[in-house]
Amino acid sequence: MKIFRWLLSAGGLATGLFLIWRFGPLKSGVGAAPLGYFPEVSGTNLDRQDFTFPQDAPKEFSLIFVAFLQRQQDDVNTWIPFAQRLEQSNDRIIYYEFPTINEMGPMRRTFINEGMRAGIPDPLSRQRTITLYLNKQRFLKQLEIDDQSEIQVYLVRQDGEIVWRTRGRFTSEARAAIEALIEE
Repeated sequence: MKIFRWLLSAGGLATGLFLIWRFGPLKSGVGAAPLGYFPEVSGTNLDRQDFTFPQDAPKEFSLIFVAFLQRQQDDVNTWIPFAQRLEQSNDRIIYYEFPTINEMGPMRRTFINEGMRAGIPDPLSRQRTITLYLNKQRFLKQLEIDDQSEIQVYLVRQDGEIVWRTRGRFTSEARAAIEALIEE
């Protein structure tokens, strides 16, 4: 009987650790450990306008989608309908997409940006997509990202404070957490 209880407790612990490893903790900001600050980043959106985050963010909250690979756009797209509805119903929040790429020369940046621009006809999406060409390793370290296989999602205050984060595709749990935080 003791072995059975040990297996159950070890299995429960292993399952819990796996879920935290796989999905990361969903922190609500209420009573949770501080999540730090989003680093200042600069880029140009697909409308060719310069943008520095967080200083240029016009709203109290920004919902940020950080992607590392082109194929991750599908995961970002699971969030966009929610982000658009949220933005329409609450004037305290805005969303942005930050495709994140290692530093490179201006000719290569222009080639990539213009290719993305040609593939995104929606004016709002062009305005909200700011490609970050930066020292990716430093950026990952600043945000404590140890795996680029999934998108990273942040809810950030206007001063850069991260109040919530997760990774991966949109979930109903994420919706509930974000809605609760911006309604506080």
